[in-house]
Amino acid sequence: MLTTKKLSCDLCVVGGGISGMCAAISAAREGASVVLMQERPVLGGNASSEMRMWICGSFGENNRETGILEEIALENMYRNPSKSYPLFDTVLFDFVKREKNITLLLNCTCMDAEVEKGSFADGRDTRIRSVKGYQMTTQIFFVVEAKNFADCSGDSILAPLTGAAFRMGREGKDEYGENTKTEKGDTMTMGMSCLIGARETEHPVSFTPPAFAKKLTEADFYGRSPDPYDDGQNFWYLELGGDRDSIHDTEEVRDELISLALGTWDYVKNSGAYKTETWDVDFLGFLPGKRESRRMVGEYTVREQDLTQNTVFEDEVAYGGWPLDDHFPGGFYHRGEPNTYYHLTPPYSIPYRALYSSHVENLFFAGRNISMTHVAMSSMRVMATCGLLGEAVGRAAAVCAKYGVTPHGVYKDRKKLAEVQAHLMAGDCFLPSKKREISLLCRSAALNVANAQLRNGEDRGHKNYGTTEENARYEARIGERITYTVEKTPLKSVHIVFDSDLNRKTQEGSVVDRTHNTRILKKLSSPDLHMPATLCRSFKLVGTKDGKEIELLKVENNRKRAYDLALSDEFESLSLIPLSLWGEGETVPVISFDFA
Repeated sequence: MLTTKKLSCDLCVVGGGISGMCAAISAAREGASVVLMQERPVLGGNASSEMRMWICGSFGENNRETGILEEIALENMYRNPSKSYPLFDTVLFDFVKREKNITLLLNCTCMDAEVEKGSFADGRDTRIRSVKGYQMTTQIFFVVEAKNFADCSGDSILAPLTGAAFRMGREGKDEYGENTKTEKGDTMTMGMSCLIGARETEHPVSFTPPAFAKKLTEADFYGRSPDPYDDGQNFWYLELGGDRDSIHDTEEVRDELISLALGTWDYVKNSGAYKTETWDVDFLGFLPGKRESRRMVGEYTVREQDLTQNTVFEDEVAYGGWPLDDHFPGGFYHRGEPNTYYHLTPPYSIPYRALYSSHVENLFFAGRNISMTHVAMSSMRVMATCGLLGEAVGRAAAVCAKYGVTPHGVYKDRKKLAEVQAHLMAGDCFLPSKKREISLLCRSAALNVANAQLRNGEDRGHKNYGTTEENARYEARIGERITYTVEKTPLKSVHIVFDSDLNRKTQEGSVVDRTHNTRILKKLSSPDLHMPATLCRSFKLVGTKDGKEIELLKVENNRKRAYDLALSDEFESLSLIPLSLWGEGETVPVISFDFA
């Protein structure tokens, strides 16, 4: 008989992709106990070394996703300048393992759930008591009891296991009044992909395809150009399965994708269409990366119009900005362009009500499975947006644990909802319609530099604030003291934000070289990443008490954009002293420095 272990926690997160990781980390940082159940041996999902998709997000100046995602990106620049996927796996692993409140279960597949039916608060009829996972490496069953659960599995495994309402496929144009050519709703989705990775060498490399590789010609690549010298190339269009069942037919589709991928590389290497004599394939994904399957039903369903018309939600907890990027269900076999691509005006707002179940009392969800239409999903599915959704769920789950309320209870109580939003912004998450509240004590304190931007609650230059990148910061001389003077007063916290070059203008190479954490095609000339030239490299935070200076924080080789530190003492002054910069120059950009 196999062993069964029982665990209990405040939040059980099922799925360790980017959204699940961010949910687990953000909840743990707020003091909640978390179990993160991931069926794969590595974290990151589609962004991991197993699948190798890029983490894409919002378009536009200053719209890059911050919070946990930017922390990961900066750490990756420091530790993984060559953009290696295996090293990126270690960065993600480290971010989860360093959180003492997270119990990580890798290689553990969620396979069952225990629920209770009844009449619960706010019209809910189901409550999850526990989920059960099987860890193949140890042959142990894990039963996890939790106050709340978050389905970040992509395929929404907790829907069939708990009876949670979900949708799958495309809505007809009349259902939500969306601008879609789908006249009548159907079960078709976007497909899945197995990617190819390759590198340029200094010598000729041959390729002999296996017999099962699909034979392809120039006609098969209409609208697609598999040139490995193209920096934007990652073979995403090697896509199938949207016209089948994107869950139950995955193994069958995977076999076809492998044949298609090898046939593509055979064409790239041996057709003579591209100069690839010295290119060698060094990765072929055997685990398909999915774009779409089940979408949970929440209290609000995000529609295309919310994105195109930039609906502002009072319960805004995240944002997006990727185009409406809808792939045809036929995938690679669709003749013509492989997708439709409609640019939006980012950022658009995403409401909290789309992140928890309409009838399961204690079920959150984050990622490509939130409550949204197929058309809205074509934009909101990208991983950077999913990471923001996960971070929002984690913060909300921590508030649930703190006050003993349900996910809907947070929405009902505007003070608790405001607390979630405040925690997100304190953690360096941008909410387009919100600003951080600055304490009266900070606003009225004497500041020795004439720069109101340091204490205006705006942590980036953004058109929503009416500010630009240039006027959103103070250029502090190296060694300069930025000092608040107050009467001897108890201080609770301090917030600091530096300039991490969100638009990646100080990196080298093409837009793709500069903006992505990882690289699937490596040319001999591909540049390495480096720490942003605009980021503060070392600094001190000091306070004065009874005329004596106390060092509160000193950081060398800084790899963070933002700090939100708890204080618990009385001070007469508070000083931030930038000591060095990662790039060259005599000034260090400081975006925010305030306290409460």
